[in-house]
Amino acid sequence: MPGQLHFGRDAASLRTLLGSCVAITLWHPVRRLGGMCHFVLPSRKRPAAAPLDGRYGDEAVQRLLALLARHGTRPQEYVAHLYGGADTLPDTGGVKPNIGERNIELGWTLIDRHGFQLEGVDVGDQVPRIVTLTLASGEVQMRRGSGLR
Repeated sequence: MPGQLHFGRDAASLRTLLGSCVAITLWHPVRRLGGMCHFVLPSRKRPAAAPLDGRYGDEAVQRLLALLARHGTRPQEYVAHLYGGADTLPDTGGVKPNIGERNIELGWTLIDRHGFQLEGVDVGDQVPRIVTLTLASGEVQMRRGSGLR
């Protein structure tokens, strides 16, 4: 679901449906652990005392980085995939918020900034996507189209 993330080995697979949201998957090929975050918006002005919220891309990746560190690993050891960011909102009066575009831009920035090894990308366009990460193998499958369930 939007705003959720999971990291570890304890699930068989992780699956999410994306529109303008973006998902980042991570997989450690040696340690055989991984995870996924699904964020709705790139960022927010977070009050200092507020907990990190996975609905925001910068905060979702901060939470993932903390989990990587807890497992004694570094971002450079992970293969990453970036999906989503579809333009799903109609043009209303010539004003488009371009949320998907902003989410994609932040996803690229965070993957690059932290040194993840980017392996798979499917972003933009106007179609939803379903992304599945199999934690036993690190395999990522992505399907796109208007009739997804």
